Amino acid sequence: MSQSATSVMRQHAEQQFAEELAELKKADQRQRPENWALSPWAVVQYLMGATLDNGFQVSAKYIGSPRLMEIAVATLATDRGLLLYGVPGTAKSWVSEHLSAAISGDSTLVIQGTAGTSEEQLRYGWNYAQLLANGPSEQALVPSPLMQAMRAGKIARVEELTRIPADVQDSLITVLSEKTLPIPELGSEVQAVRGFSVIATANNRDKGVNELSAALKRRFNTVVLPVPGNEDDEVAIVVKRVSEMGRALQLPAEPPALKEVRRIVQIFRELRSGKTEDGKTQIKSPTATLSTAEAISVINNGMALAGHFGDGVLRPLDMASGLIGAVVKDPVQDQVVWNEYLETVVKERAEWKDLYRAFRELA
Repeated sequence: MSQSATSVMRQHAEQQFAEELAELKKADQRQRPENWALSPWAVVQYLMGATLDNGFQVSAKYIGSPRLMEIAVATLATDRGLLLYGVPGTAKSWVSEHLSAAISGDSTLVIQGTAGTSEEQLRYGWNYAQLLANGPSEQALVPSPLMQAMRAGKIARVEELTRIPADVQDSLITVLSEKTLPIPELGSEVQAVRGFSVIATANNRDKGVNELSAALKRRFNTVVLPVPGNEDDEVAIVVKRVSEMGRALQLPAEPPALKEVRRIVQIFRELRSGKTEDGKTQIKSPTATLSTAEAISVINNGMALAGHFGDGVLRPLDMASGLIGAVVKDPVQDQVVWNEYLETVVKERAEWKDLYRAFRELA
């Protein structure tokens, strides 16, 4: 049974922003690398947002340094892979998806890295019914997303590369350096078509990660995606994503007031940095990462509460439980940190009395 585009919970980037990509393609007169849907310049316009000559508005997908996006796109125009590196919630997967959508028109060639990811999942597998019946053959081969990308000249995405065992990671070395994928069972190989590249993401706070080998590191250009540098940028990111996700999830609540978003972002930033925004008070930081993505989740959860169990207007009590859940991951250590912040910072801010009462009511 086919699904309509409006029935899926989350469309792929190339579907959700198909109109923007089409308008950019019409306006794009610059040189494109072979098998790229857009020129490198147009890809950056798609990511950062722009107003085209005909007045069409391209929305920003990434709020941050344009230079970082230019470096990332320039890397993909060479023969090197791209490694997006950073703390959780810095939009690594988001940027990876949108780069693939703009360059290849296809963001779906993804390998999710886990401790159980095998070499077969990276390279290729077999249809065992065909294998037993007829032996190794092209028909029995099950191509991985990486192999499909090589054949089609597209971008392959590897999520959480450092969660993959080191010996499995190293199976990428030949692909990245020689642009070939040997198939010894068939005495053949797959040679990458122009346009092929790999975008990998890695989280520098994951415990028990597998360090990349020196040989593999050399095959990647690394772009570190930072936490938003200032409060205004982070607020803008949260407002944009909350609005988009609220529409996609059809949450029956009004978008939150800017004041509420700013308060949540300020709490996250202060607890992350270990000091208040004015720098006057030192505070303890919890074990949680408190990423921008988690701030978005807290507000979306609050909108769901307000829409389904309230009057549709987001209030402090709607956000309080989600915020405490984001901060208090360790019920002992983090609870102490949170209580101290609540009593020494939140309570002392006259304009935050309603927020303080909501937290105390839950407690």
